[in-house]
Amino acid sequence: MSKQEEIITVEWEGEFKKTALKYHVIIAWVAVVLNPIWAIGDYLNIPEHFNDFFIFRIAVSVLTLGVVLFRNKLSDFPELFALVPFAGIAIQNAYMYSVMDMDEIQKHTFAYIALFIGAGMFVLWKIQYSVYVVLLTFAANVIFFSVNGKPKLDEVMVNGGLLTASVALFTIMLIYTRTRLMKRELIARLVMEKVIAQFKEKNEIIELQNQDIKASITYAQRIQQAILPPTEKIENVFEDYFILYQPKDIISGDFYWFSSVRTTPVDGSPSEEVIAIAAVDCTGHGVPGALMSIMGNAILNQSLSQKEVNSPAEALAFLNTQLVKNLNSINDGMDISFCAINKSTLKMQYAGANNPMYIVRNGELTEIKPDKKAIGADHGDAENKTFTNQAHQLQKGDALYLFSDGYADQFGGPESFRGGKKYKYKRFKSLLLEIQHLPMEEQRSRIVASYNDWKGDLEQVDDILVMGLKI
Repeated sequence: MSKQEEIITVEWEGEFKKTALKYHVIIAWVAVVLNPIWAIGDYLNIPEHFNDFFIFRIAVSVLTLGVVLFRNKLSDFPELFALVPFAGIAIQNAYMYSVMDMDEIQKHTFAYIALFIGAGMFVLWKIQYSVYVVLLTFAANVIFFSVNGKPKLDEVMVNGGLLTASVALFTIMLIYTRTRLMKRELIARLVMEKVIAQFKEKNEIIELQNQDIKASITYAQRIQQAILPPTEKIENVFEDYFILYQPKDIISGDFYWFSSVRTTPVDGSPSEEVIAIAAVDCTGHGVPGALMSIMGNAILNQSLSQKEVNSPAEALAFLNTQLVKNLNSINDGMDISFCAINKSTLKMQYAGANNPMYIVRNGELTEIKPDKKAIGADHGDAENKTFTNQAHQLQKGDALYLFSDGYADQFGGPESFRGGKKYKYKRFKSLLLEIQHLPMEEQRSRIVASYNDWKGDLEQVDDILVMGLKI
């Protein structure tokens, strides 16, 4: 038997004793009170034997009352509280049967049977105690019939004895069945309580672990927020802009990058001051994505000091090379749209790895397509990957949009109850054209509202990053 089984056995036996004691004390009190009261029937039906019957009844009640009064000292033996009244009434009835006429026996038998069945419904004990009561009853009847012998034993059996014996056997089975059911019920309840207690304990452990994890992730969020460019830095360059940055799981695999840098051309062309902007989507989201984003941000910052990096395409190539070197055993990577703008001439250079950018001018949207390759995230000659540099002349009033795929890939729509369908880039483009007349911050609000209406009650599927810049 295991330690757990031993504990449950001790506990159910203790609970069983408490329950049996409660029911047996009720039986004892019933015997104490009702047994003398039934002497009234003796007086009316068998007045010639009233005195000796009454002595028996009082003796049984007094003996039972004594057991009840000392129940605190006798509580370890709950069977005693039922055995005493059962044994006393069995001896009492054996004497009564031995001196009654047939008519009197028949009347008394039905009352005795009712008492037997009623008491049996409250008894909880092992079957041997029922056997003790039966043997005592049999012995008492033999003794009193041999001494008094008014009716013959065969006459008593025919006129109520057999019926009483049959009811006794039925009551014994009733007690046995009820006792087994009570035992099973107690064991099942105790096992369930143990399971619930263990479940609660494990839940508390899990909750504490979740709190620790959440605290760690929340602190990681603060670190990730610290690497993002401060809004003051962007506001010094763009008066009208917005950034929609919405991680799926507290911390994000998406990040945006912004810096003012002077180029260092190696071909002798003049140096120029450009504003470098990037929207980056790292593999995964949550903790893995956040780790990639911190590494990507660090490499982009490192590229600022590299004299050979003077264009978005060169920046992506440098990012790719460094990422592959640092993650030589992992095939994760990132998608990125990167542009560099000369604020004086409004000339823009763009390079992209899987992520495009949009330019909206005079109500028309132009998509600048990226190279269909990711930063890192593949096999083969990954370190020597090159990207295409594209030049565009911007105009005053142009609106530029850089983004990750999280917004367009969100599931929702009218059939969201079936899991929905993706928002898609076509709908995203239409939305941008629809809100072009609004200031950038109001555009952000409309983009958020459209997203929430589309998503409905469905879960956010990915990190979201959308940047809008007005030239």
